[in-house]
Amino acid sequence: MAEGRLAALKARAEGLFMRFLIWRERHVKEKTFVIFLSLVVGVLGGFAALILKSLIHLISGLLTSHLSVTEGNYLFFIYPVVGILITTLFVRYVVRDNISHGVTRVLYAISQNKSRLKAHNVYSSMLASSVTIGFGGSVGAEGPIVYTGAAIGSQVGSIMRMSPRVLMILVGCGAAAGIAGIFKAPIAGMLFTLEVLMIDLTTVSVMPLLISSITAATIAYTFTGYDVEFFFMQSEPFVTSRIPFAILLGVFCGLVSLYFTRVMNMMENYFGSIRSPWKKLAIGGALLSCLIFIFPPLYGEGYGAIVALLDGNYAGILNGSIFYADRGNVWFILTFIALILLTKVFATSATNGAGGVGGTFAPSLYVGCMAGFFFAYLTNNLFGLDLSVKNFALMGMSGVMSGVMHAPLMAIFLTAELTGGYELFLPLLIVSTLSYGTIKLFEPYSIYAMRLAQRGELMTHHKDKAVLTLLKINNVIETDFLSVRPEMNLKEMVGVISKSHRNLFPVLDGDGRLIGVVLLDEIRNIMFRPDLYRRMHVDKFMSMPPAKVATGQSMEQVMKVFDDTGAWNLPVVDEEGRYVGFVSKSKIFNSYRRVLRHYSED
Repeated sequence: MAEGRLAALKARAEGLFMRFLIWRERHVKEKTFVIFLSLVVGVLGGFAALILKSLIHLISGLLTSHLSVTEGNYLFFIYPVVGILITTLFVRYVVRDNISHGVTRVLYAISQNKSRLKAHNVYSSMLASSVTIGFGGSVGAEGPIVYTGAAIGSQVGSIMRMSPRVLMILVGCGAAAGIAGIFKAPIAGMLFTLEVLMIDLTTVSVMPLLISSITAATIAYTFTGYDVEFFFMQSEPFVTSRIPFAILLGVFCGLVSLYFTRVMNMMENYFGSIRSPWKKLAIGGALLSCLIFIFPPLYGEGYGAIVALLDGNYAGILNGSIFYADRGNVWFILTFIALILLTKVFATSATNGAGGVGGTFAPSLYVGCMAGFFFAYLTNNLFGLDLSVKNFALMGMSGVMSGVMHAPLMAIFLTAELTGGYELFLPLLIVSTLSYGTIKLFEPYSIYAMRLAQRGELMTHHKDKAVLTLLKINNVIETDFLSVRPEMNLKEMVGVISKSHRNLFPVLDGDGRLIGVVLLDEIRNIMFRPDLYRRMHVDKFMSMPPAKVATGQSMEQVMKVFDDTGAWNLPVVDEEGRYVGFVSKSKIFNSYRRVLRHYSED
């Protein structure tokens, strides 16, 4: 009886909802409705960021509030492993899906999955990353909150039956809201979506992105106050005589970004080669625990170390360390920070490789702060200069973030919004631009995008490449070509031609493998000679196609084959060489125009 009532209520609710959707389509313009949905996504994304931040601080505070500041803490050997173990069990037995590399997965969803993300992504990344980071995992919460925000946008759009074009905008709104909410940085949130997720800035997208970012930031300010994330007071103005040093710092940050990116990829490949998740946990957990015990600033996001450096408390970097007694030694502090600079990427990759969930956003901020501080502190002590160490630490944050993420504008505005350091806008511009330019010489794609780019699955601001990425070869294969066998004679061939409306015929062997093609134009001169009907066979007048394409190739690769061969039709084969169909330039061009028109509607 109760089940019947529930079913009836559910059916009634679904009916009312469908009536609402029909009413909306008739009376509310899509652009207006997208603005409303962006507000909803901004609210939900802002609260998600607030919850994630609170969970991390709660767990971290409970575990570390009683630890000693003046000596080493052996609990650092235990906390990170326990956190990753809990996360692994949660992901493996509750979520049952891979939720690591959140930003990369959002990029994949946009370019390959019509911007659709799974429902569990709304909460799974938040819970997993809060445990990982709270227990000491040396990663950031920004990747997971981007994944969460994007999933919120995707789910809201899917529930409202929005088109893939609108879904893409709402996914971007969710990601922007996540960044804006967790950093109180609305401009950076929008720029993250434009530069990292590579959603085009159009009259349709700009307003929803701004609304979501501003809404999420407003929620963050309402519940956590108007203080910036890292308090920074510029006690020394930046003067033009420091510009050469800013230029050198920009190049240095670019090289640090390159080191960070290359080592991260190397470690990911290493952990990826290990099959057993428990072996990954053992190796990654051991490496992470040892690094955190030796270098306590590697614990969690590491924002405490950033605050200490920006506050001028250089010796505070040694708090909770076995080297606490050496906090008065300038050269020891320099060496300690240099080692942190080198080992942070190992701690981050070990956290993720062992089974933890977190992003590389905060680590790039962290490494940038250390790089800027190290550069200025070393220069001052070697050459007797008086560079503002705080200013250069701030500039370094912008520089490394710009290089690692290939997002110079976002890095500039995020650094300024995080710290209130707007007076340093010129040097931030210099350092970020030069860092980005330096790493671009070696790495054409960001740490998030490079793997997708290698597989041809990345959508970019390059309009042609973006549209080709959205096209799938399976959608343009034509299968209405009549096939022939190599042993067929000319008379049988003419019989097949009479039934076909094509001028191209694939020649297949007994296993369905393509061994050649017959072109109507090439046999037209013998088609009407009955004396050759019995003597001529297909294997005598068939020819080899200029090239073949495989079902797994990207559309960009297919178009390159067309350009290289000059062909208008190419056969498609599967992994075992069996014939599937043909692709034609005309069909691809028609599909290209349709997709371009659909995603460019303004």
